Amino acid sequence: MTLSRREFAALGLAAAASGCRYLPLPGDRIVLPAGSDAGTLNALAMAKGMRFGSCLGTGPSGAPQQPGVTAGRANQFDDPALRALFVEQCGVLVPENELKWYSIRKTPETFDFSRADRLADFATETGLAMRGHTLLWHHPQWFPAWVATYDFGSRPATEAERLLTEHIRRVCARYPQIFAWDVVNETIDHDTGEMRQTVFTKYLGDQVIDIAFRTAREAMPRCQLVYNDYMSWGARNEKHRAGVLRLLERLKKNGVPIDAMGVQSHIGPGATEVAAAFDAEDQRSWCAFLDEATGMGLDLVITEFDVGDQTMEADVTARDAEVAKLAHDYLGLMLSYRQLRYVMAWGLVDKYSWLRERWPRADGLLKRPLPYDDNYQPKPLRDAVADAFRAAPERAWLA
Repeated sequence: MTLSRREFAALGLAAAASGCRYLPLPGDRIVLPAGSDAGTLNALAMAKGMRFGSCLGTGPSGAPQQPGVTAGRANQFDDPALRALFVEQCGVLVPENELKWYSIRKTPETFDFSRADRLADFATETGLAMRGHTLLWHHPQWFPAWVATYDFGSRPATEAERLLTEHIRRVCARYPQIFAWDVVNETIDHDTGEMRQTVFTKYLGDQVIDIAFRTAREAMPRCQLVYNDYMSWGARNEKHRAGVLRLLERLKKNGVPIDAMGVQSHIGPGATEVAAAFDAEDQRSWCAFLDEATGMGLDLVITEFDVGDQTMEADVTARDAEVAKLAHDYLGLMLSYRQLRYVMAWGLVDKYSWLRERWPRADGLLKRPLPYDDNYQPKPLRDAVADAFRAAPERAWLA
């Protein structure tokens, strides 16, 4: 039976029963860190029982290059002004690319944690919580090249499972401080609504997803386990949403340990083909999707928020206002769900956004998708995020 948002809230937060120490527990109180500014984005989120954070990167992604994609942005982490802004505004850090297979698993035999270690040390030194992204980006395009030619031997299913579980256990053991993992990322094809086929499905079928989650739970028994994807509203996303729901329903039916659905939230035109509009009809269809997911007992997470402005006004003032309006409407709806635990932006400062490398504007102007401009000054989008937190209903504190 599918529960509505109201019915689910009335039942209480069933996810707390999973034992995950970063899910809310009855009676938890909000305690702001000493000296915190009540006007920062994280403090505004904490006042409503949530947290705010962002990704942070240490240099070029190392990912396979795509048509129209530049060689990589400057090293964000070496920018002291960005680090200061991050510590001021954020409570949670997630590595942008440093924990993906192509970054840490250059060969079958070796792991390179050097870049991820820099971010983990920074989080520890500054008191930031840390998310993990991602244990399995289940998309053939984003595995390191060696995976496609790997010799799985005479018992390929056994070797495929060993390779996957070894990877998850090794990475989880390296970072026990991580409170939430995007265990599986983007396994649903947005055109077909079916699971993407990879070398792992060749030998393990759809059980590869189950294995990933079960192994993550064994390695991190008190960690929030998330399925993360970029599905969104609108008719062209119907197959994507339906496929994600089928996956989640199967996992729940089979008793697979999963705590939350991650909604990437790359919204706006030019960001994964999401329409700029978010009208009443869009909102109804989107709420129906969220109601289905939360009705399964899952929490929600905004994991990668930004606003693409590929086809918006050229005038900066008008464009910033349009970006802020879309963000205001979208976040207002998302934060109305008390199952939503935290909001992660995919960057803070425009010049470091991945969207500047992809889907360029026809007029050649630089995109402005993040809360702060190239000079680290707050924009209307930052105000929209802050206002969304202020207007959000309170929820049990996220410990």
